[in-house]
Amino acid sequence: MTVEPFPQWLRPPPGGFVAEDLDRLPDLPPHTELIDGSLVFASPQAQFHALAVSMLEMALRRVAPATVRIRREMTVTLDHNQRPEPDVIAVRADRAGGPELTTYQADDVVLAVEVVSPESRSRDRERKPQLYSKAGISHFWRVENVDGRPVVYVYELDPATSTYALTGIHHDRLQLTVPFEMDIDLTEIDLL
Repeated sequence: MTVEPFPQWLRPPPGGFVAEDLDRLPDLPPHTELIDGSLVFASPQAQFHALAVSMLEMALRRVAPATVRIRREMTVTLDHNQRPEPDVIAVRADRAGGPELTTYQADDVVLAVEVVSPESRSRDRERKPQLYSKAGISHFWRVENVDGRPVVYVYELDPATSTYALTGIHHDRLQLTVPFEMDIDLTEIDLL
């Protein structure tokens, strides 16, 4: 039995990888993220994750105002060593970019959504919210699987502390006025 050689590009440079490396490294697996200068590779998705992301993307597209665009699985460059890939983001329409765009900047984003997976639990619950809040993203949602249904934990940035404050936990219905007016039936996941 032979072992495939370790790809040279996978070896981190001194100081770790940087945001631009995601566009330069050859043959990166889809949905590779950069967290704290390290490459993070996506694991296979569970059905709940895929359905929750699809449901939220479709629902947000229905309710988003003309000033906002909804994007799925696009990286956001937060700083030199941070380029995570939220599951869904809402970006300012005037910064939506063209077809060659590979990453958004933190100040383009008004909402970042992470659907928690077992293999990314600590990143989605702890590290990514820290990074998003430090970068100034005003709104963050964490979506948990509770008996096959999405439960959305809604956070808003406290500008005095640059940390997120929990503003609500939503089980069957997500009714909010910020970052824009919305009323989303979370039980729609059963129809997908």
